Amino acid sequence: MQVTGHIPELRDIIRGYKKEGKRVSFVPTMGALHDGHLSLIRLAKKHSEVVVVSIYVNPKQFAPNEDFASYPTSLEQDLSFCEQEGVSLIFTPDTDVMYNQELFFSIDIHTLNEYLDGASRQGYFQGIALVVNKLFNIVEPDVAIFGQKDYQQYKVIETLVEEFNHGIELLMAPIERASDGLALSSRNAYLTPAQREVAPLLYKSLMSAKKQIEQGMKDWPTMFMNLQQALSEAGFRNDYFGIFDTDKLHPVQQIVDGQSYLIAVAAYLGKARLIDNVIFTNKTLIKGES
Repeated sequence: MQVTGHIPELRDIIRGYKKEGKRVSFVPTMGALHDGHLSLIRLAKKHSEVVVVSIYVNPKQFAPNEDFASYPTSLEQDLSFCEQEGVSLIFTPDTDVMYNQELFFSIDIHTLNEYLDGASRQGYFQGIALVVNKLFNIVEPDVAIFGQKDYQQYKVIETLVEEFNHGIELLMAPIERASDGLALSSRNAYLTPAQREVAPLLYKSLMSAKKQIEQGMKDWPTMFMNLQQALSEAGFRNDYFGIFDTDKLHPVQQIVDGQSYLIAVAAYLGKARLIDNVIFTNKTLIKGES
């Protein structure tokens, strides 16, 4: 396994892989790797001979009041995990490498960030689009892997790839969960032991909403209000909870047979902001359940 924080060196190494006819997959991360990240790496290995992982906490996707300064880091452990998983190349740039001059360009986003995390975290997806666009230009992978837990991120990047003609195949990996259902996340490290016991209620609420909808519940506003009330009583600070279309990510008022929909939830528990979702079609779960 090779490790570099320098763009010219990274490009030389990848150029060598491609001269050998090897297919290159890419897993961008912000480090603090856990089993969810490792599942992305394992999926990448199934689709290429070479796996490249980036580890970079991108300041452009954090608002001033968010946790950039305290975001969990564990580089040595991350490198060990990657080596155990057979990663070929790790890219560990610093901010001087990624943003080494005053920026004159930005990426604006329309429609896809009007709801969900886009509504709650102003500038979040613009920052993600900027860094992912840069990383794609640097690595030039054949395939890139992202997780369903950040479904809105996946849709933004999917559209970025199409509109900027990157020519990269995108794959979405299912959500990895702890045995009690909690979606794995680096920010779970913020949870106290007591909060960690409460945290699975978010997933249980999500699955309760899905079950009620499958059983014919039509009064969605009341249903989501009741579920959020239960979360609030358990100590959560609610952000959003609703049903959205899987294309433009707008709230839906009714379900049409044969179409896919996203039930998504976000709430704070102490310092941790937790998100989760499930995708279903005709009352049948198709992705994200483990």
